[in-house]
Amino acid sequence: MRRLTEDERYMRLAIKQAEKARALGEVPIGCVIVYEGKIIGRGYNRRNTDKNTLAHAEITAINRASKKMGDWRLEGCTLYVTLEPCQMCSGAIVQARIPKVVIGADNPKAGCAGSILNILNHPAFNHQVETVNGVLYDDCSRMLKEFFSDLRKRLKTGRS
Repeated sequence: MRRLTEDERYMRLAIKQAEKARALGEVPIGCVIVYEGKIIGRGYNRRNTDKNTLAHAEITAINRASKKMGDWRLEGCTLYVTLEPCQMCSGAIVQARIPKVVIGADNPKAGCAGSILNILNHPAFNHQVETVNGVLYDDCSRMLKEFFSDLRKRLKTGRS
């Protein structure tokens, strides 16, 4: 059996965060931030649970990592996320000076790391982000597809 790459290993941990979101009935998106081989921030989608637009996996993980580092700059960190970041999260990643983002599934409806816009690599900004796309794509994509398929079935039968 093939050994997992470092990116795959950390993406598996982001998937575990996404499973926490799914257990709450949230869209299953998870994130971890790594610095020098250690996870310093974790987060998962909690928008409905917290009734908060800002409760995205990446924002939670960035907040926790910033507290751990004692700085708003997260230079030297890598962010792993199961779904391509939206415009808000992409902006926060650029603002936090995170140098590298590893993405599981693309987000054709709201992705701002290349699908709709590419905020992470916009040349007008003073910081660009290295991106690695498609790490454990099938696992990340399947989790989201199953969630939305189940949601449509529940809505069709009138169960919430």
